[in-house]
Amino acid sequence: MEAAAIHAAHGHDHHGPPEANRSSRVEPQMLGMLLFIISEIMVFGAFFTAYFFIRIVDQDNSWFPLDGVELPKLIAGINTAILLSSSLTLHWAQTCAKNGNRAGLKVGMLTTFLLGLTFLFIQVNEYIHVGFAPHDHAQGSIFYGLTGLHGAHVFIGLTLLLIVTIRAYRGHFTPEEHGGVEIPGIYWHFVDVMWIVVYTSIYIL
Repeated sequence: MEAAAIHAAHGHDHHGPPEANRSSRVEPQMLGMLLFIISEIMVFGAFFTAYFFIRIVDQDNSWFPLDGVELPKLIAGINTAILLSSSLTLHWAQTCAKNGNRAGLKVGMLTTFLLGLTFLFIQVNEYIHVGFAPHDHAQGSIFYGLTGLHGAHVFIGLTLLLIVTIRAYRGHFTPEEHGGVEIPGIYWHFVDVMWIVVYTSIYIL
């Protein structure tokens, strides 16, 4: 009886296994984002399989320069620096959110969004001037496929960043409640890391 009374007095304490459909260590939103990222890695893996097939297995095909066309490595390198810089500004914004620095959060999120938008604009401009189309050869299909797939992810990430930026300017985040900044931030960091893999494989190797 005494044990029951103690339990009733502390009814807000939860003991035992977690609630149904909940992880004891990971919040549902975070778990959902991590599972989504794992699925996206699999999608990229399928495109990289085709890429390495051309580069390694099929010795009759070569990579760029091809038909007198070279990939714009310098421009892509600058674009890579821009995208990586956006990860730094996003981390700064997340730190500001945790510390209650609203001004830093606003500036950090807006800067991150603008850097990502600049990256996407340069990539579209590259498509216009690169000198070949996706249907010209298998190499072109892989180039547009991989970079375009990543560009689509950048667009999705920018949409999330825009929502977070608008919410930041409306004062929605506090040091206690900043998951709305962290979870989209994980996706954006994933997009940045994936671009390093794409850039190294497509432009450098």
